[in-house]
Amino acid sequence: MVLKAVIFDFNGIIIDDEAIHLELIAELLLSENLRPDKEEIQEVCLGRSDRAGLQALWERQGRVLTPQALQELMERKSQAYRQRIQGLETLPIYPGLVDFILKLRLDHLKLALVSGALRQEVETVLDQIELLSQFPVRVTGDDTVTSKPDPEGYLLAVQQLNGFYPELELQPQDCLAIEDSPAGIEAARRAGMQVLGVANTYPVHMLQRQVDWVVDELGELELDRVQAAFDPSPTAPPSGS
Repeated sequence: MVLKAVIFDFNGIIIDDEAIHLELIAELLLSENLRPDKEEIQEVCLGRSDRAGLQALWERQGRVLTPQALQELMERKSQAYRQRIQGLETLPIYPGLVDFILKLRLDHLKLALVSGALRQEVETVLDQIELLSQFPVRVTGDDTVTSKPDPEGYLLAVQQLNGFYPELELQPQDCLAIEDSPAGIEAARRAGMQVLGVANTYPVHMLQRQVDWVVDELGELELDRVQAAFDPSPTAPPSGS
């Protein structure tokens, strides 16, 4: 087992946009004459796709959404999100992200992204921060039926990485997933991956029992130690040889 690929979450790992999402979801609720509750929105939506989160919120309010109505809500939120992002002079990207990605690429690791966000949202941000080309595999909420904590997105990312790089013969256990939420961590675990938790959304003590490594920010990760854990075979010759 050797580390071959690193798979990033998007919201909470690449961009610090939780406040934007909470505000836009609250606006959707108000537009439908429903009462927004910040704590409830956080509880129901963080780490999950908009499809799963909005459906659960509306159910808690005693409303049943038809598939068409749910799709319309998602599209309204997505359009509002992209307008908000495009109107920002500087995007709230996490410190150390670009340097960390460069370090991974210098070590010849393949990169992918798995998110419940819609493709247009993900690609708008990645294009604006000039990182779109760094993630040839982008599994988004448009590509999956289920939401995290289901492992579907991570398993699809492995499949797509093998399509891009068949020589890798990639298996889930060859991948490191980078997540910030319990739902995302569980999804990667269920896919058979080792997980790095980053305390961008939840504190270290809430993540450390669920992951293989935990850091306050990406720049703190000692990549050599992670790679050694994937390939524990000794590098030094046996004594007496």
